[in-house]
Amino acid sequence: MSLTIGVDIGGTKIAGGIVDVRGAILARSRQETERDPREVVATIVAVVRDLVSVAARDGLGDVEAVGLGAPGFVDETRQVVRFAPNIDWAEEPLAVAVSAACGLPTIVENDANAAAWGEFRFGAGRAAHDLVAVTVGTGIGGGIVLGDRLVRGAYGMAAEFGHLVRVPDGRLCGCGKRGCWEQYASGNALLRKARELAAERRNEAHTLLDLGDGTPEGVTGQHITVAAREGDPVALEAFSRIGRWLGTGLADVAALLDPAVFVIGGGCPRPATCCSRRRARPSRHRWWRPATVRTPRWSRRSSATTPASWARPTSPARTAERWSPGRTHLATLRHHRSRRVTDPVRPARRRCPGRSNG
Repeated sequence: MSLTIGVDIGGTKIAGGIVDVRGAILARSRQETERDPREVVATIVAVVRDLVSVAARDGLGDVEAVGLGAPGFVDETRQVVRFAPNIDWAEEPLAVAVSAACGLPTIVENDANAAAWGEFRFGAGRAAHDLVAVTVGTGIGGGIVLGDRLVRGAYGMAAEFGHLVRVPDGRLCGCGKRGCWEQYASGNALLRKARELAAERRNEAHTLLDLGDGTPEGVTGQHITVAAREGDPVALEAFSRIGRWLGTGLADVAALLDPAVFVIGGGCPRPATCCSRRRARPSRHRWWRPATVRTPRWSRRSSATTPASWARPTSPARTAERWSPGRTHLATLRHHRSRRVTDPVRPARRRCPGRSNG
């Protein structure tokens, strides 16, 4: 049986899995992420070798390739991690290092791109042609699928939504800029805001503070979620404020890209509920169709599945991103038009006042 290994590289854990051609996970391996950036590569190699040994021991089949999902900027060759602020990588030749150590062809892709493609192909955006995935965790990542094609950009760094500047001269971000979106709408931002509010309104934050050590500094992300479920006003206010930042940012993304579906997931507790489980309405104008907001379906199964599918030489993801105008373009447009009538997700075309639609 033809097998590939997918590895999801996170700030706290490195999770890998053996995946078959149908996307089924046959075995898993997980290790904690080391603090030293050099040790992170060694941990990835250890996870891959462990899974190769499991495949051989259990007679599962031959492992053909490895796919890595990395939280950072990945170059257009899918070999080098240009910059990963949460792991402290810069110009890290990750795919080359893992391939040399394990003896298997290896590619690396941005983890949010991998999540977007998985949701588009198999999950919450399966019926859509145009999808935007936003991952809300330590920071904010993103992936874009437009016209059934993954958008990676000229240098492989498209959809880094977390580093859109929302507040000029605002908070310093790990990327070196100030006022980035992820400084106001991520899991870290939620924790920071909850601690600030708890310090200002101690008499209202009894539930939140009691879950920790009684001080604002002792509050964790899990405490905020539990306190909000129990009705703690400070925890609810923190979610509300972060949700406002998240929602206004999504509205700007919608105005730029006009997706049919937003898929909002990540490590931040229930990020889709912050902005709305029903609709993200980027405009009050009656001719602007709202995007549907959904939670992940496919990437929730395993973060290692999509990187593994990308590693296959015959994977549509490896051949579908680059396309040029011409006959292929026209055929794609005709295909889209033929599906618009029956597609329940793609918005129907509507007339704009004062504008010719001819």
